[in-house]
Parts: sequence; structure tokens; C-alpha cells
Amino acid sequence: MPKKVTRASAALLALGALAYTAWVLEVVVRTGLDPVRTYVSELAAADQPLGGLFRATDLVAGVLVLTGAATGLAGRGALDGRPRASADRFTTAGWVALAVFGAATAVDSRLPLSCAPTADPLCAARETAGLVPATHTAHAVSSGLAMTGALVAMIALTVAARRHGRWRPLARTGPVLVVLELVATGWTLAAVAASEAGKGMWALGAGQRSQVLLVALWLAVLAYSLATEKDPLPAAVPTPEEER
Repeated sequence: MPKKVTRASAALLALGALAYTAWVLEVVVRTGLDPVRTYVSELAAADQPLGGLFRATDLVAGVLVLTGAATGLAGRGALDGRPRASADRFTTAGWVALAVFGAATAVDSRLPLSCAPTADPLCAARETAGLVPATHTAHAVSSGLAMTGALVAMIALTVAARRHGRWRPLARTGPVLVVLELVATGWTLAAVAASEAGKGMWALGAGQRSQVLLVALWLAVLAYSLATEKDPLPAAVPTPEEER
């Protein structure tokens, strides 16, 4: 049963990672938005021509990751071959945080921006004056919650993999991805602060796209690690002589 649960979680997370990178279509499809300056979420704004497509892929990604995380949480004891109740706090916290990321991403897709403030000066002016729908504020909250959940999950599950000596691809590459994600997050936050202070964009779009892409790469590594993990060795049954 644990192996079936693990494979199901791997499949769901792999598909979720794929859906979460749908925004790379902007490389081949004209969106009218500058990827170096604009938020990824602006691709899904209500006034954008492909907004419906990107909202749909975000919803699919969120639901898939949420379901995959819930499945992983249900079989979390399979990480080290011990009963589920003895799975460590890092494993449990990681799966819960990943579920939060998935849920917040799904909610995010239902709270689109009405327009693209970094690309449309009129939209930016309306946003500054508080004349945009409340979904702008709600979207900022859900986006922040999603990225916080993703970062906590990346750290916790990577630590769990290394502690237990399992999920070897994640144990090897997870720390590098976590460090890069922290750098990308710092870049994004600094760019947001600079933009709000009127000091330029600091390649905000590039920073956020790096942040989102690294989350997707980490999800793919986690999915691969789950799919290729071997069953834990069963506990040895003592012989009558050993019991004496």
C-alpha cells in the first residue's frame, strides 16, 4: 500500500509541476507583457487575452499539488519504513506546507487581478488610488501564502530526505534548489520594495519567474524521488533463539 500511495503522489506532483510552468508559453505566444518587468500573475489578469488559459492552468496545478501532498501526507510513514505515527516532524510539516501551497495556488487562480499594474500605467494609478477590485489585495495575500508554503515545504522535505537517507535525488539536489529559491525570493522581495518606493523595477519579472520556476523544478525532483524510491526493508522478525 505505501508504494502505491508513493507512486500516486509522485504522478500528481509531476503533473502539478508541469501545469505550474504553463507560463513559459509566453516564450512562444505573444502576450504583450514584458517577462523581465511584469508579475507572472499578470498573465492571468482579467483583461489579458490569454488570462483564462493561465487561470485554468494555475487552478489545475494547485489542485494536483494539493492532492499529491495530501496523498503523501497519508503515506508519510513510508519515508523511513516506520509506522505512520512515528514519521518525523519535518516530513509532516513539509507535506502540510506543500498542501497549503497547492490550496493557495488554486485559490489564487480564482482571485485574478483585474488588470496588469506593472504594464499599464492607468491600472497602476487605479491600484494606488484604491480603485481596483478587492481581488487585488486578496490575490496578494493568497500569492504570499502560496510562496511561503512552497518555501517551507522545500526546506522541510529536503531536510527530511537527508535525515532519513531516502529520496536520494531530492537529498542531493534539494539543498542547492533551496538556496537558489531563497536567493530568488530575496531578489523578488527587494524588487517589489524598490518598485513601491519608486526606485525602478529591478527586473522584478525575471526574479519572480526564477522563484516560480525553481519551485516547479523542486516539485519535479520530489516527484522523481518518490517514483524511484525502493520499498524500505521490512523489520527483521526475531527467531525463537533470539527471543530467549
